[in-house]
Amino acid sequence: MDSTAVDRFDMSRFEAGRARLASLAYRLLGSATDAEDAVQDAFLHWQAADRERIEMPEAWLTKVVTNLCLDRLRSARARRERAVGAWLPEPLLDGDPMLGPADTFEQRESVSLAVLTLMERLSPVERTVYVLREAFSHSHAEIAEILDLTESASQQHLHRARRRVTAARRRGGEVDPASARRIVEEFLAAASSGRTERLVALLTDDATAVSDGAGLTEKLLRYDTAQRVAAVARAGFRPTPAKRRLAGGPSAVHYALVNGGPALLFVPGDQVVGAVTFDIADGRITTVRGIAAPARLTRLTDAWRRHAPDPPLVAAW
Repeated sequence: MDSTAVDRFDMSRFEAGRARLASLAYRLLGSATDAEDAVQDAFLHWQAADRERIEMPEAWLTKVVTNLCLDRLRSARARRERAVGAWLPEPLLDGDPMLGPADTFEQRESVSLAVLTLMERLSPVERTVYVLREAFSHSHAEIAEILDLTESASQQHLHRARRRVTAARRRGGEVDPASARRIVEEFLAAASSGRTERLVALLTDDATAVSDGAGLTEKLLRYDTAQRVAAVARAGFRPTPAKRRLAGGPSAVHYALVNGGPALLFVPGDQVVGAVTFDIADGRITTVRGIAAPARLTRLTDAWRRHAPDPPLVAAW
């Protein structure tokens, strides 16, 4: 083949694995924007490499992307931006290819907002081993090769990561989709009408709510206990002229699946201006997350515009 044909062939090999690489980077970084940057950097490495000597392109690219993500996680900038209490993962609409493999419970759970948030408690290497093993089923021998460590070290990192994630999360197994939707619809109805007693009944006693303050605050806003979460929800879900002006007009409120979990999306026109996600266990809500910072909703909005939604729960909030 001439050089042009070789370049096209090598480009096609890279593009064939792009979605998988982006899914890996997203799980490691929790940010679609950062994941796309890491994959683009990997492409530059691929272009600069002596590709004829790369026997297994998929393994080579996996190692490059993984280590690019590790460099980002270890950077001083990342430590500042991802300080405890100041960071939430970027939500993705179900069907987004960046969510990656979802054949097993472990794969689906590893991309949930709950686990992406919990993984912030892990060291960069623990997080990487956890993702490579749980989401992509790499053997410890493969992980050792990717990270330049021993198999026993990989096993130890995975053990610590699993222990820390399991200790911190509240698991009730996978929630029946119909039940999840019913609970979220009841939450919306109770919050919009100001029925505090019904809201409290839908929440676990130790429920928490977290908001990014639409990106206007340096730290996340956090509320604990069912009573406080209910009060915040009642105030937040009550429509007012000021809220409508801030959103750009009356919003349709849609039920959607975000990172595999139930969510409410606030959509004036075709722009998602707010996402409220829910973690549910044993028939009650354990965590509510409010995400309204525009930078966190860019990719979700793009996906929404290509999406054929069901009729809204509320036509004009």
